[in-house]
Amino acid sequence: MRWNVQHVNRRPRRGLIRYAAGALIAVLTLAAGAAVVTGTAQPALALNNGVARTPPMGWNSWNTFGCNINEALIRQMADAIVSTGMRDRGYQYVVVDDCWFNPNRDSAGNLQGDPTRFPSGMKALGDYLHGKGLKFGIYQVPVDKTCAQYFNSYPGATGSQGHEAQDARQFAAWGVDYLKYDWCSPNGTINDQVATFAKMRDALAATGRPIVYSINPNSIHEKTGPLRNWSDVANMWRTTEDITNAWNTGQTNGYPMGIQNIVNVNVPLASYAAPGGFNDPDMMEVGRSGLTDTEQRSHFALWAVMASPLIAGNDIRGSSAATLAILNNADMIAVNQDTLGLQAVQVSNDGTRRVLAKRLSNGDVAVALFNQGGSTTTVSTTAAAIGKTGSSFTLRDLWTGGTSSSTGTISASVPAHGTAVYRVSGGGTSNPPTTFRLRGESSGRCLDVNLGSSANGTQMLIWDCHTGANQQFTQNGQALQVLGKCLEVPANAAGGTRAQIWDCNGGANQRWTFNGNGTVSNAQTGLCLDVNNSGTANGTGVIVWSCHTGANQRWARA
Repeated sequence: MRWNVQHVNRRPRRGLIRYAAGALIAVLTLAAGAAVVTGTAQPALALNNGVARTPPMGWNSWNTFGCNINEALIRQMADAIVSTGMRDRGYQYVVVDDCWFNPNRDSAGNLQGDPTRFPSGMKALGDYLHGKGLKFGIYQVPVDKTCAQYFNSYPGATGSQGHEAQDARQFAAWGVDYLKYDWCSPNGTINDQVATFAKMRDALAATGRPIVYSINPNSIHEKTGPLRNWSDVANMWRTTEDITNAWNTGQTNGYPMGIQNIVNVNVPLASYAAPGGFNDPDMMEVGRSGLTDTEQRSHFALWAVMASPLIAGNDIRGSSAATLAILNNADMIAVNQDTLGLQAVQVSNDGTRRVLAKRLSNGDVAVALFNQGGSTTTVSTTAAAIGKTGSSFTLRDLWTGGTSSSTGTISASVPAHGTAVYRVSGGGTSNPPTTFRLRGESSGRCLDVNLGSSANGTQMLIWDCHTGANQQFTQNGQALQVLGKCLEVPANAAGGTRAQIWDCNGGANQRWTFNGNGTVSNAQTGLCLDVNNSGTANGTGVIVWSCHTGANQRWARA
C-alpha cells in the first residue's frame, strides 16, 4: 500500500536478522537486541492449501485508482481483462484493494460493502467476476485500521483484528478467492507478525474455501518481508516496500521502490520460492507512465523469471497495443507459470551486467540477460554456467520469438535498463543446483553471511544453523553462491584472511573444491576454509588457512 508520507523505518535487531529467515519465529524471544532460543527451531513448512501452485496472475485496483473505486469500475476492468485476451493468458484474480467497505460493521460485527460504491453488494460483485471466468480478490488488514483509515483518507476502523474467523467466513460467503492482507502498522515485532498473520491463515483454512493468501508485512514497518521464508504462513509475501512507476528511487528497501531497487532485494531470496509460496515484489507498473518502453519490458521479464506473482496495476480499459504485447507475452508467461515453481538464481553480476537463470520442468532453462547500466552493452553467459551440458543448443528469444543455434555462448546486445530473455533447449541438464548449508564439524554451526548482507565484501562467520537465505548455498561448477554472490577470498590472500562474498566473476579465488577428507579448498590460494582458532561460538570468523584434517576445517553439507 502506497502513501505519500514518510514510512517508519527501524533497523531490525541483529539477533532477529540472524535467526529469523526461514525459521519458526515463535521459538525466539528478544532481549537487549539479541535472539535467545527457547525451543528447537524447525524449517518453515510450506502452506499447502491447494492454491498458488504457480505464481498468481491477475489485476489489482490500487496502483492506478487508489481509493477511487466502485463496482462499475471493477466490472469494466473485468470486462477488459476478458476482451484484451488477458484472462485467456492466465490473468484471473481481480483484486479490489482498500476502500471497498462500509466504514462501520453491521450490528452483528460483520463487514459490509460501501453502499454507495458497491450498491449491489460484494457477493454480487464476486458472482459477476465468476460469471466472466475470473476470480474475486479483496483487501483487509490484521490490525484495527486499513491503510486508508490509518492515514485518515477513509473513515472508520474496520480491520480484522479480533474478527479473523468472522471475516474469513464472510469472505468465503461472498465467494472470495484471494485475500490481500496488509500489516499497515508501525507496531509489533516479526514474532507478532508471524503469529497475527497465522490467525487469518488458519481462519481461511477453517472455511473450507480455497483462498490465495497474500500478505504484506512491510507497510509502515521495518522491512521484515525479506527476513524469513513466509511460506509456512502465506502463499505470497511482499519482500519489498511499495513499488512506484520509476526505474530507480535510490532506496535499499524503503518507500517508494523503483524496479531496479526491488530486483536488488528480491534476487537473493530465490531459495524461498516453490509451488504454493512465492516472493512478491509487488504489483506491476507495466502500462503506466514513468517507465520507458524498454524499462517496462525489462520489468515484466524480470518479474516473469523471478517467479513473481504477475498482478497488473494499470487501467486495462485504455491499454495500448504495446502494453498488451508485454502483458500477454505467452512465452514469458509460460516461464513464469512453469510447474517447478522455481525462482531464477543469479549466475553472475558485475554491477552492470546481471545474468539470471530459471530451470524449467522440461529441462529447458530460461536466461535473463539484464543490463543495469545507462548505455547499451553486451551481456553474456554460457550454457555450462546455467546448468546445461553438451555442445548444441537452441535459443528462443522470448521477445521476438526468433530462434538461433549455439554451441554454448548465450549473448545479446542489451539497451540500457533492458533485459533479453532466451529459452535454452537442447543438450542435457547437469544435476540441478542443490541448496545446502555447510556445517562445521567442530562447532556444529553453519557457514553464515554476516547479518544477511549481500554487499560485496561481507565476511563469513559461523552461526546456529537455520534455513535463512544467508546460509543457503548452491554450487555452480566450482563456485559456491549465496545471496546472489559468490564465496571468495581476496585475490592472492594469505593464511588468516577472512572469507567473504563478492559479485561472481569466475576467478580462481572464487573456485572451491570439496575434498574427500571434508575440507573445502580454494583454487587460487590452495588454502582451506577454517573456523578461526577452532572457535565454536556464534560469530566466530571463518578464514582460510593451510589445509589440515582438524575438525575446524571439516565441513558437511546439511
